[in-house]
Amino acid sequence: MSEADGIVYSDVKFTRPKRNTSGTASSEAEPTYSEVRILKTQSSTELPGSQQHPVSNGGSKVTPERVVIVVLSALLVAAVIALGFTSLDNMHTKQSFQTLRDELEAVKRNLTDDSCTKCEYGWEQHGRQCYYFSTNYLTWSESRDECRQKGGDLVQIDSREEQTFLELKLREKMKFSEDKFWIGLTDSEKEGTWLWVDRSPLNKRLTFWSGKEPDNRAMYNPDGEDCVRMGKKAGAPDLKCWFDQSCKYTYRSICEKPAETGHFTLQCV
Repeated sequence: MSEADGIVYSDVKFTRPKRNTSGTASSEAEPTYSEVRILKTQSSTELPGSQQHPVSNGGSKVTPERVVIVVLSALLVAAVIALGFTSLDNMHTKQSFQTLRDELEAVKRNLTDDSCTKCEYGWEQHGRQCYYFSTNYLTWSESRDECRQKGGDLVQIDSREEQTFLELKLREKMKFSEDKFWIGLTDSEKEGTWLWVDRSPLNKRLTFWSGKEPDNRAMYNPDGEDCVRMGKKAGAPDLKCWFDQSCKYTYRSICEKPAETGHFTLQCV
């Protein structure tokens, strides 16, 4: 832009009263001209040699690079979420397979331990145990030898439920009131210290002594009564039908051994 383009000329006329020679003001005005030159300058937003840019309204300027970054970030987040769901599904799948495997193993154990356990001919099964009610009248030691020859030992009573089973069975098998059966309990090593045949101590909270038993009477045997027999033909109140007796007396006995598994399994499936 030239200097002339930036100058605007304007004529401004001023009037002032015309004085006469007498010193009084005349009503006729005397014009006076004055030249006023105004320099036209550019707006502050129009700087020479620079480009005009849009004024920001406070937001960040959107560029293609930023658009690409936003898109890539969104894709990355989506990929992470997808991987998370995939991992979760895989974990649930593994847990489901493990649950099914555990259930199958439990079924197999039940079939093997319960449904497919068998006792030999002549033995009676209760749970996972087999019981043999001998018909031979033998001493306590002889009765134990007989049980061992059959693969077991004199019975060891470990629960009230087992005592109930045996007590009911003996009511059927006893021929008279003194037709009792030896069990695997003795204090022959130390008087008053009752041990089962596996040498485990008698649980005092799980005993079924009848009346004032054990009384260790030595009337007929100076060695006392160191072995235990059981049974009441008429039934025992609260299952209490244990009696100590001389180990030299002869009675029938109860043998016990675990029920057999293995080759019986196929017959039970």
